[in-house]
Amino acid sequence: MTAPAPTRTLTAGQRRNDLWLACALLVGAIVSAWLGRVAGMYGDTSAPFAWALVYAAALTLPLALRRRAPEIVLVVVALTFFVGVSQRIPEMYVGNVALFIAMYTVGAWVPDRRRATIVRLTVIAAMFVWLVVTTFQAAISNDGEHLSRAGLFSPFAAYMLLQFLANAAFFGGAYLFGERAWNEARSRAVLEERTRELERERELTAAQAVALDRVRIARELHDVVAHHVSAMGVQAGAARAVLDRDPASARGALQSVEQSARDALTELRQLLDTLRTPDSETPTASTVHLDALPELVAHANDNGLPTTLTVVGDPIDTPELAQVNLYRVAQEALTNARRHGGPGAVADVRLRYTEDAIELEVSNTGRSPLSTRPGLGLVGMRERAIASGGTLEAGPRTRGGFLVRLRVPHAATTGATGTTPGDTAHADAGVRA
Repeated sequence: MTAPAPTRTLTAGQRRNDLWLACALLVGAIVSAWLGRVAGMYGDTSAPFAWALVYAAALTLPLALRRRAPEIVLVVVALTFFVGVSQRIPEMYVGNVALFIAMYTVGAWVPDRRRATIVRLTVIAAMFVWLVVTTFQAAISNDGEHLSRAGLFSPFAAYMLLQFLANAAFFGGAYLFGERAWNEARSRAVLEERTRELERERELTAAQAVALDRVRIARELHDVVAHHVSAMGVQAGAARAVLDRDPASARGALQSVEQSARDALTELRQLLDTLRTPDSETPTASTVHLDALPELVAHANDNGLPTTLTVVGDPIDTPELAQVNLYRVAQEALTNARRHGGPGAVADVRLRYTEDAIELEVSNTGRSPLSTRPGLGLVGMRERAIASGGTLEAGPRTRGGFLVRLRVPHAATTGATGTTPGDTAHADAGVRA
């Protein structure tokens, strides 16, 4: 994948620095031109000092815009430099510095790398063509003002070779430093982009964690509240029905309502305590397990739903997550049987430990639900089945009643952890509390 181009936003401080740089180089160029004139550079052929002032301004002031229009500034500075040398303006040093800065800026700031390369190579080629031409003119000149050309390696040849080497180092340095600055900026851009991606992933992970917690808490609250409130409703209805003719039975039913309310508050308190504990080792935020199934069956019997419990096979060591989900599925199935089964409904709970799985089967002989649309209870049971790595079957029986069957393979129970794939799947699907 191609690295992203660095985003260069010119700041007010950078604009101010460029302006100060241009002003400083302007002063330096004027001083250098004056000193060169005093030193007799180019002798009587030196250009008038007024032209030197114009040259100094045209050479340095464009650098104030070097990061806003790098290519244009480089072309202007290069042309000014060529004209200045051609017209024998007694200034060389600040011009070299200005040309170096302009070429470096093109390499460091132009996002179109093809255009940046073409502009720089064009200036370099023009410079060397001009150098070759001036060298040739000097070689054929007979005015006697140049260095001696006598000998195999004359002073003139040495001077010209020095000029070529100095210009090669000068322009090569400006080119390479510009490329290096651009590559470093691109590396920073890649690092910043990766940092932003990690931040987005962190935010997404945090949002998913919140969604998972909401789904899990909603599931637990539904199971606790629905179970006990349903029992309270049945007992309250029974108490109302026999209140006048059988006060003792009504009193017993009201005591059951009271006990169900206490049990609901106890479970809610335990659930909230678990959720408030930062370092809780209970990944499921629950306090119920498979060994509480007899109590669950007894509670169903006490609340008007005759229920039997059968355990087949030898119990195995089952992770807490699987135990909680098996218990809650049984609890919700019995709650639905009591709510929808009608008078005379009978429930049967079977827990089987087979060679390769744990199976929970809850059936009732009452009437089937009138609506086929799954409610929150069935949604929660399917979530728990997926979270345990198992499968759930739930639907009316042909001979009447309703059947819920949960099968959890041993491979799933041995690998169960606190963070469940089922929670992730349903959180992503938009399950809401």
